[in-house]
Amino acid sequence: MSTPIIKVENLSKSYFINHEGQRGGYLAMRDVIAQKAKKIFSFPQKFNTNPKNTEEFFALKDLNFEINHGDRIGIIGRNGAGKSTLLKILSRITEPTSGSIRIKGRVASLLEVGTGFHPELTGRENIYLNGAILGMSRREIKSKFDEIVDFSEVEKFLDTPVKRYSSGMYVRLAFAVAAHLEPEILIVDEVLAVGDAQFQKKCLGKLENISNNEGKTVIFVSHNMAAIKSLCNRLILLSKGSMTFDGNLNEGISSYLSEQNKGAKNGIIEEHLRTINNGNVFYRTIKILNPEYANGNVIYFNNPIELKCEIEFLQHYSNILFDVRVMSEDGIELAHTMNTYYEEFYSVKNDTVSYKLKLENTFQPGKFFLTFGVHLSNGNTLEYVENVVELNILNVTKDDKPGLIYDFKLGYIRPNALWEII
Repeated sequence: MSTPIIKVENLSKSYFINHEGQRGGYLAMRDVIAQKAKKIFSFPQKFNTNPKNTEEFFALKDLNFEINHGDRIGIIGRNGAGKSTLLKILSRITEPTSGSIRIKGRVASLLEVGTGFHPELTGRENIYLNGAILGMSRREIKSKFDEIVDFSEVEKFLDTPVKRYSSGMYVRLAFAVAAHLEPEILIVDEVLAVGDAQFQKKCLGKLENISNNEGKTVIFVSHNMAAIKSLCNRLILLSKGSMTFDGNLNEGISSYLSEQNKGAKNGIIEEHLRTINNGNVFYRTIKILNPEYANGNVIYFNNPIELKCEIEFLQHYSNILFDVRVMSEDGIELAHTMNTYYEEFYSVKNDTVSYKLKLENTFQPGKFFLTFGVHLSNGNTLEYVENVVELNILNVTKDDKPGLIYDFKLGYIRPNALWEII
């Protein structure tokens, strides 16, 4: 029996949250004055602890699991489930409140854009800096240097300070460094979502290679179920800081999606569905306009999907684009459309912006979900709400005549086709 490379026992991480009785999410002038007066006339903090004003919040609670050499672990869960906290503890960035964690081997982490990079140093200098942090000699780093630069595709900007890099360039170089400097354990967060689709594919291929061919251990956090399926051989599901599943990929993904999709209601956006949000852009309403939709989230096969969305912008942005994705019940992205295929980028002020969309519907009968995003032209995501609308496609033609009914799945798309029998 192989010795685990990572062993986690009774791991918990808690924080104390202070409640000052604020109304809403901001401070009015009278709140500021009241708090100043309270500080002047109150005893020092150590004599004035009021348990009613503090709450212990467990980001993680009593986690127990082992990871063996060569495992490819996918970690999924809603926002706030504790995924990032767990990765920070595994990366030795944050200490646990209680419990123990034992790691054998060198760990490389890619948790946030620019983690471990010094903004004033060039790309070349940061490669050597990261290698030194991982405990590698200059000779070891130099032997991998050309591979790192070739993979990252930033050779032209190698002697430019990384503070001038775009977020995509940051991720390219950071991933290349983390993946090529021979760690025994590679930890990758959702940060890969910043890169373009081609680079994401390249990264997933590299992760598969270092796990399958080099025998390294990979811990991968993503909201992309297709990426999890293609890379991982085991799944850990977190919910509100607790581990609710550890095992088979398909079972874990099914459990996660069935729980997540309970919030998919027409026009209602629950906060846990906001996978990415910068705090200044919010989808407020999403409404399906098809008249039959009010009756059980139903849309007839071959009838276009018609919808209207309202997005609130709390600050000015230029070069905005909107996109909509159709997702299968098991998390596979089946279709994608964005306004920039047909229009220029939008420039918006502090305002509510609306758009209508008519989407061709050739999806096979079954259950699907819509995901919505707001992005900048450089690829940065401002708002991303997953699986917020449920669609049940009925096996009925646009002439309202029932079609053939099958008791097995015939793919996801039924393309329009012209048959001629000779």
